[in-house]
Amino acid sequence: MTFLPIVERELRVAARRHSTFWVRLVLALTAIVIGLFLYIANARLPKALLAQEIFGGLGVLALLYCLASGRRSTADCLSEEKREGTLGLLFLTDLKGYDVVLGKLAATSVNAFYGLLAIVPVLAIPLLLGGVTHGEFWRTVLVLVNTFLLSLAIGVLASVLSRDARQAMGINLLLLLLLTTIPPAIAAAIAYLAPAHRMLQPLFFSCPAYSLYLCFDVNYQAAREYFWLSAGVTHALTWLLAAFSSWLVPHSWQDRQSGQGETYWADRWRVWVYGKPGERKALRTRLLGVNPFCWLASRARFKPAGVWVFLGFVACWWLYLRAIMHLHWFEESFSLLTALMLNSVLKLWIGIEAGQRLAEEQKMGSLELLLSTPLSEHEILRGQFLALKRQFLKPLMVVIGLEIVFMLAVSTYSVLPSADVARQVAFGLAGIVLLILDISALIWVALLTALTARNPTRASASAILRVLVLPWVIFAMVAAIAGLWSAGGPDPGWKFYLSLWFWLGILADLGFGLPAWRQLRMRFRELAMQRFAASKGHPV
Repeated sequence: MTFLPIVERELRVAARRHSTFWVRLVLALTAIVIGLFLYIANARLPKALLAQEIFGGLGVLALLYCLASGRRSTADCLSEEKREGTLGLLFLTDLKGYDVVLGKLAATSVNAFYGLLAIVPVLAIPLLLGGVTHGEFWRTVLVLVNTFLLSLAIGVLASVLSRDARQAMGINLLLLLLLTTIPPAIAAAIAYLAPAHRMLQPLFFSCPAYSLYLCFDVNYQAAREYFWLSAGVTHALTWLLAAFSSWLVPHSWQDRQSGQGETYWADRWRVWVYGKPGERKALRTRLLGVNPFCWLASRARFKPAGVWVFLGFVACWWLYLRAIMHLHWFEESFSLLTALMLNSVLKLWIGIEAGQRLAEEQKMGSLELLLSTPLSEHEILRGQFLALKRQFLKPLMVVIGLEIVFMLAVSTYSVLPSADVARQVAFGLAGIVLLILDISALIWVALLTALTARNPTRASASAILRVLVLPWVIFAMVAAIAGLWSAGGPDPGWKFYLSLWFWLGILADLGFGLPAWRQLRMRFRELAMQRFAASKGHPV
């Protein structure tokens, strides 16, 4: 029998896919554009420092890509097989656990890995400027490959342990935090609380960011052994997770009768999420009378409470930092930072929630069942809006009210010059307007992508990238070019940057939100039934 037959088959299949080549091209072009932006933004620096800035920026972004792409590629690869009932069929053959695990890894990660390889030549360009050594480059490549493999292993283990796609993503993120973030956090806490304030370096060995930090010559020469120990620990974790997944997968596909303890905890979890039977019945009766789809999207009672818990956490964090830093109650920069964080989190949260329910119904094949009932397309959209209103409207009103209060307080009690006060108030008002418009556009775009995306995660990510990320990318590029253009001359001023940020956000909201609104109102049923089309462009 051929060694690792599934791997060989998947590599042959990947070689015939157009996406295998397009992904490499797109990621290479993206890395080139980012490198060009970093070059423009730091053009006034000496060549050696310029090379280090470009290399460091690309290295950090490549590390984030490795952490995200590997986990995303493998998070649902085996759990999907469990849901479809096809995983057990593989073990009717001579295949072993490692054949299935490594085959799935090859099948799902080949595009992402080729994308990483496409980034490597761009990462080598700063070598030509003379500020980066060959040792720094190759150590960084080693860390990136190590991190990507660890991310794959975390994703496949989470998929082995799960059956539901959302559960797999949750376990995926939890494993990543447990392995790469929690140990450094414990080390930092020990250093903070211990009298000697000594940092326990071994607790950082499983963190890829620590390995990347030690790649640079200055840090590497001071802690050479720590770099290789960190790389070794990361690589060993990868093999341990892959081996455990290979051992576990033949025993994880069967449907077993739940034991008394499992049933007890499952019931407790169901009660905590959805409430007791009487509470569920009362909620169902109340929401079904309003809108059936609203009930479908609002059954989890903790969702509205989760937003309030987040706001409470931010309030405690805000009070704590003001107390330890002895800041004035209406200190301008800290207030703007808090408002930016609140607005960003709320936008991302709403962008994720807006299309989640619709995308899940589409993926499970139950959306067409809803469309076959007397429930109209307009009522489905209205139900989703009502669910979002129930979850976010009151917290959103509180956030906007607090931001208005702080703007009034800054304009009244601030000791800054009037020009600085005007700047703070202008940025605050622009942020509130964009908060409202961005949320509106996000909801419409997320609902539209939910009808056509392959899974809920892609639907949310597509909406967030278009409405939120794209304007910031354009803003950063234009701001860098403006800074380079004004080198040695007058600065464009804060009004230029405020206008650029505000109008880019408005254009993104109108450019993506209005077409999405029109498509949903005019072609909802057609878009929902595209998956059943006999051929592209011929809906059933």
